[in-house]
Amino acid sequence: MASKTLVRNTLLLTGVSLCMQAVGMIFQSWLARNLGAAGLGLWQLTLSLVNLWATFAISGIRFASTRLVAEELGRGSTGSIRAAMGRCLCYGGLSGLLAGALLRLLAEPLGFLWIGDARTVRALGIASLAMPCISLSASLSGYFTACGRVWKAALVHLAEQIAGIVLVMLFLRRAASGDLEQSCCAVTLGRTAADFLSLLLMACFYLQDRLTHYRAENDGKALAGRMLRIAVPLAFSAYTRSALTTLQQLWVPRGLRAYGLAPDRALAGYGIVQGMAMPLLFFPSCLLASAAEVIVPALTESQVQGDAEGIKNTAGKLLRMSLRYSLAVSAVLFFCADLLCGTIYHNREAARYLRILAPLVPVMYLDMAVDGCLKGLGQQVWSMGINVAESVAGLVLLWLLLPRCGLAAYLGVLWISEFFNLTLSALRLQPFLRSSPGAARHPCGGSERCAYRAGRSAERPQSP
Repeated sequence: MASKTLVRNTLLLTGVSLCMQAVGMIFQSWLARNLGAAGLGLWQLTLSLVNLWATFAISGIRFASTRLVAEELGRGSTGSIRAAMGRCLCYGGLSGLLAGALLRLLAEPLGFLWIGDARTVRALGIASLAMPCISLSASLSGYFTACGRVWKAALVHLAEQIAGIVLVMLFLRRAASGDLEQSCCAVTLGRTAADFLSLLLMACFYLQDRLTHYRAENDGKALAGRMLRIAVPLAFSAYTRSALTTLQQLWVPRGLRAYGLAPDRALAGYGIVQGMAMPLLFFPSCLLASAAEVIVPALTESQVQGDAEGIKNTAGKLLRMSLRYSLAVSAVLFFCADLLCGTIYHNREAARYLRILAPLVPVMYLDMAVDGCLKGLGQQVWSMGINVAESVAGLVLLWLLLPRCGLAAYLGVLWISEFFNLTLSALRLQPFLRSSPGAARHPCGGSERCAYRAGRSAERPQSP
């Protein structure tokens, strides 16, 4: 991918992401005022379980479609793009239908036993309808990223978010005031309807794009096998990581109750950290998230072509930019915490937690950039393996410390987990930043064939 295209796509995706983040932040503020801290905490718990099932629905297909299409483009085999996407869409459709059926079937035990609150059962049943839409949209979004036409997927995501916010507001007006179950269902229904709209728009853009750019078609070489070798290991590691993360989120209110807090106070404390402070912490990350996404096909093409210097320069620029930007963001969040939380949430307690977490921003943002580089170099399974290890360590620490230290333990575990993740990810990326030809192929110094197979047999088993 040309340098100008990379910069243009990064700026474009950043602009759209910034707009989406700003709209989402305003909506989050409105949601916090309408649901209250306890209601926001209950919704965040429901959302954590919905996100787990969305991981089952996607099953690694978003990155698999990006990597597979980028490999074909890097080899000049444009005639096999349509065949590659056909296989990705079949995989995504099947995984989405299966995930939706399982969520519908298990909604009651999940709400009662996992979340521990019967008020979430109806919302989980509604969310099950969105799973096929989420998986198919993920496949198409990966295609647009690989082809360098990210503006189409970005436009759809923006439309989805705006539609979701409008629908949630409409549905919430019909919910009884103070009824957390109805409110949770209203938010879920609005998001589900927006997912249907997103799939419709994404499919229209894809069909038009395919007719314009890839009329010729051939079967390609072992496309289904290559797709599965990318998607399946990533899917299983994503399942593990997402399940562990969800267990962490579900355990926090229970651990706070064991610490001695009343149930509503435990939900409120969790809602303030997870629903107020954390969104502000990640709001400025849209620039790095966009760069980390569009760098994947660029690094993939450089790796397939054996361009070690290109890998070093592209990844190095992203990492340097990430460090400078994250330090500036950390300073702004730390010194303006009272102003930001007072203006957006009218909540002083959220400002205190934001100030505690603000110095962690450089670690979080650098890890995001390193993760994007690893995915572009076919090390997605290693990256997910590191995330799984981080989640296991975090869950054990939360289980041991929350009943003894309360929210202080939750904040401390966030710090420990982020440093742990960045350290291991950086060590994995370091061999690829050497300028020798062997580094471009594989850290073990293998052949060019090994470089091409990095995404297929990598050693290593993401949020209206």
